[in-house]
Amino acid sequence: MSVRSMNEIAYEMLSKRKTSMPFDKLWKNVSGELGHNETQAMNKIASFYSALMLDNRFTQLDNNKWDLRNRHKFSETHVDTSSIMIDDEEEEIILIEEEQKEEAEY
Repeated sequence: MSVRSMNEIAYEMLSKRKTSMPFDKLWKNVSGELGHNETQAMNKIASFYSALMLDNRFTQLDNNKWDLRNRHKFSETHVDTSSIMIDDEEEEIILIEEEQKEEAEY
């Protein structure tokens, strides 16, 4: 008897389904397949979410739907992070300007 991981079960479900699935429905099906009771399901949901995020076979879509990455174009699944760095730099500049203004007031 082989033990399947939560991700393996999710992969099989999405492969058979052929379309994306909301996270809550995917988790309900996976935890049901594993025979989790309500307490076990609540204790493992965060681990499952983290595992999906780290597994490059899956991708998160709008409205917290999940699907297999190989069904989508790179542009649909790629998040451009360059603007995040710009926002951080702008925030740092604002903080420096505020500190200089406070120093000038003393």
